Amino acid sequence: MQSYFIAWWNLENLFDVYDSKTRPEWLQKELESELKGWDLAVRDRKIEQLASIIRKMNNNGPDVLGVCEVENKTVLDLLVQKLKSSGRRYAVAHHDTSDNRGIDVAFIYDKNKFTFEDQFFYVVLKRTATRDIFQVNLHTSSNRPLIFIGNHWPSRQGEPMQSEPYRIIAAETLSYWHERIVEKRGKDVGVVVVGDFNDEPYSRSIVEYALATNSETKVIHSQTPKLFNLMWPFLGKGLGTHYFSNFPNILDQCMVSKGILTGKSGFQIRKDSSSMPSVRIEMFDEMVSKGEYPVPLRFGRPSAQMNENGYSDHYPISFVLEEME
Repeated sequence: MQSYFIAWWNLENLFDVYDSKTRPEWLQKELESELKGWDLAVRDRKIEQLASIIRKMNNNGPDVLGVCEVENKTVLDLLVQKLKSSGRRYAVAHHDTSDNRGIDVAFIYDKNKFTFEDQFFYVVLKRTATRDIFQVNLHTSSNRPLIFIGNHWPSRQGEPMQSEPYRIIAAETLSYWHERIVEKRGKDVGVVVVGDFNDEPYSRSIVEYALATNSETKVIHSQTPKLFNLMWPFLGKGLGTHYFSNFPNILDQCMVSKGILTGKSGFQIRKDSSSMPSVRIEMFDEMVSKGEYPVPLRFGRPSAQMNENGYSDHYPISFVLEEME
């Protein structure tokens, strides 16, 4: 039985240098003040900090890592270069969006374990383009398809209820994609959905529109494609993937399709001794603030509370898929 370590991480503003030659003029103007002081040394320190945590996950890095808040493929390629010491043959799946801060969703995957088939994206629109939903179709060495969908839904800036309609749009889009995938690939297709949803597992956008639930039975028996949300066990434990005013939020989530729950896709979720999905919030000691609350240690940026010993304002999450013989 082959195992695959799957992870997701919001990397918090992984930008190229202040005067990057690959940055469009409109984006350079938009980021002018935000990236003041973001020079080569700062960028490379940020990447080294991120790489040090990615290498620790699964002891030598994930098999597939979904990420968001990355500016472009340039910084992703630099990150992959830093991960070479793990012995991995990582490749990048990415495309540029027109988000007003230039931040994208992407996947890094091990070419020793997966081959690339194709990719798709959809830009979630407000009045202007914003973050994308990004799909990557991979195959294992035994030629089994496994579909990954990465998400970074519109933020909760201001009152969450004011921005909720935009996350509902993103959720409807995700659910539409899921239905089309099932129509094309069959009801038992293996789909993994990860992302920073900027909503909780119980939020309307997740439950009513993305159709993600904590009931395996509902997912298995529903006539409409639903997703099983692996993050529900963390609710009420005082832990979060992101903290706001010291309150824990489960904004980063992983979900799987019916075919993975039943095993008919050829994949199943590894479970712990209590038969619960073995999902982790990756909180290595060096990532955790030393205060009263386990807040992630941010890297920040020179223009706003930079800490060169920080990482991101989100913790990574991870779980293991097992491919059956």
